[in-house]
Amino acid sequence: MGEKNRNDSERAFSFIKVNRREEKPRKRGITEIRGPYYTPMGKRYLEDILETMGAYVDILKFAGGSFSLMPRRAIQELLHLCHAYDVMVSTGGFIEYVLTQREEAVDRYLAECKKLGFDIVEVSSGFVTLPVDNFVALVKKVEQAGLKAKPEVGIQFGAGGATAIGELEAEGTRDVGAALTLAKRCLETGATLIMIESEGITENVRSWRTDVVSQIANELGLEKTMFEAADPEVFAWYVKNYGPEVNLFVDHSQIVQLECLRSGIWGTKSLWGRVLTYKPQSEN
Repeated sequence: MGEKNRNDSERAFSFIKVNRREEKPRKRGITEIRGPYYTPMGKRYLEDILETMGAYVDILKFAGGSFSLMPRRAIQELLHLCHAYDVMVSTGGFIEYVLTQREEAVDRYLAECKKLGFDIVEVSSGFVTLPVDNFVALVKKVEQAGLKAKPEVGIQFGAGGATAIGELEAEGTRDVGAALTLAKRCLETGATLIMIESEGITENVRSWRTDVVSQIANELGLEKTMFEAADPEVFAWYVKNYGPEVNLFVDHSQIVQLECLRSGIWGTKSLWGRVLTYKPQSEN
């Protein structure tokens, strides 16, 4: 347990019952929040978030390779602060850009991630075409570097850059079976959690592909998957349909709203008072 958590006082209004959450490190109900991307994030801003809601944050994810534009000192301060609150830190899917600079750059990138103190390297290929065997080899490479590999899979070509709906439609989508095959290969290789890209499913689409979500959840299992849910209506839908212990990735500005849903203390009209958990005495 991190030094900050050891010194935390009990939750205010602790006499009010809320849905119980697993202690960190959690296997269910994992919340990953976006770090620097849409807005800058320094140690003072991040400390405000973790000081108030750190108990509910499991992973901080950089986005768009934003760390490659920041001073080393600033990155290390953010990582140290996260670790003090038992929050792991992910690179986000920047490795696909590094891949365009060939194999040596990948080795140097992983070495630098390890040296700086990152915990997780997200392995994505939304903008590049990579054979399945190559993708799996990259997952192995990350694990061999002493880092946790977090593969990102999805059905949308060109996903990951807030591309307009019309452009993504022109790119087309992959068959969900191919995404599942890739995810299963990565799990067999040693990955423990698969990130499901939202574009083509609930983001930048004219109608949500809930059938894809259902197939992924059924075939991979909820403990093995994390769904990107960039909008409140999207993460509310996941909680409503898969329960408060579904693993979700949201923006850091949404952590309070999401945790209010998970805990059952607040929600929209269709969720208020209906989000519950049941823990038999034998599991206490």
